[in-house]
Amino acid sequence: MPTFMCFLNWTDQGAKTVKDAVKRYEQTKGLVAKLGGKMLGAYVTTGQYDVALTVEMPNGDAMAKLVIAITTSGNARTTTVRAFPPEEFSRLAAEAP
Repeated sequence: MPTFMCFLNWTDQGAKTVKDAVKRYEQTKGLVAKLGGKMLGAYVTTGQYDVALTVEMPNGDAMAKLVIAITTSGNARTTTVRAFPPEEFSRLAAEAP
């Protein structure tokens, strides 16, 4: 399954309800599973982003559905990137024309 990193910034609404962050994490973890994925890691961070998630999802469509659900909750905005383990990237680089 492809791995994705999803960086979240809390909206004003999300910041006001920060005490519900663990509840929101559990909901997101359940949604990841419902979409056929696996939560690999979740961290509240300092710096540019408030939260960083690492998830395995069946495909980009499933990841898009997760991001849409997070965004439409009104609690966070997201930036999502596809992540490649070094071995997978090495294979892709070797196969590049």
